[in-house]
Amino acid sequence: MARDRKQDEDYIGPVRRLLVSVLVLLFLGIFLVWRIDSPRVERFRADVIDTVVPSFDWAMAPVTGMANLISDFQSYQRIAEQNQRLRDELQQMRAWREAALLKDEENARLLDLNNVQLDPNLTYITGVVTADSGSPFRQSVLLNVGSSDGILDGWAAMDGIGLVGRISGVGANSARVLLLTDTTSRIPVLIQGSGQRAILAGDNTAYPLIEFLEDSDQVRPGDRVVSSGDGGVFPADLLIGQVALTTDRRLRVRLSSDYERLEFLRVLRARPPETISDAGALIAPETPPVFIPVVEETIEVPNRDTSGITPQARPENNDG
Repeated sequence: MARDRKQDEDYIGPVRRLLVSVLVLLFLGIFLVWRIDSPRVERFRADVIDTVVPSFDWAMAPVTGMANLISDFQSYQRIAEQNQRLRDELQQMRAWREAALLKDEENARLLDLNNVQLDPNLTYITGVVTADSGSPFRQSVLLNVGSSDGILDGWAAMDGIGLVGRISGVGANSARVLLLTDTTSRIPVLIQGSGQRAILAGDNTAYPLIEFLEDSDQVRPGDRVVSSGDGGVFPADLLIGQVALTTDRRLRVRLSSDYERLEFLRVLRARPPETISDAGALIAPETPPVFIPVVEETIEVPNRDTSGITPQARPENNDG
């Protein structure tokens, strides 16, 4: 056995050295070929790559398949998680829908009991935002609709979610919208929850200020802010945003509108306020003043004699 092992070692040793030498020479030749900068060598390298590389597809097929399998498994896992999350949100939305239907029915009954007359739904004109002001001191955009489309000054402009601003200049085929963030913008608002009324004042920031608030302690961050409709500036109950408490401890409004991507705006057709010309229906008619003549009363004072006794008070002489 020892003899056979020695013969095997004597045979394997030279073969191993020969193979190592051949591999070293092969790698050295490949290195030299790949380092030579010559057009002929470049064509040779391209031919070798075109011949050898496609034939390695069968070797990479298991690796590619395994990678695709892992990627598909991860995508299935993500889809399962998203499906479960959507199911939870759908269940929550169903509960909210039931609550909203109950509130709607209750609101309809209360409106019927109070005999409330509601305004018809507002109509609107949609315009495309063509340009912005381009100035940090002026927050406004231009629309491609104007007086030829029936646009009037002062109408409210909204995007798909909330109030954006109001029309502050009308041309024949264009109109300028003054945004709520502009420093000259002042609109009356209503804070739902507490029912307080305030003024939303723009200051060239993304979060306009809430001013002239009666009791700020009753307002909480997250309360919805809608238009109040006071003064006929805007229709009532237009969504504006939510109350936010900033780092400077001031109440501001996080606007619901996406001011970063204003592409289309809806201009609400607002009916002009009714003017009352008949003052007599509100104020009692004026009656002309009545002058009562004053009658001066004169009192006659009887004469007095020297003795200071009036004639009526003088005693009569019964003896004649």
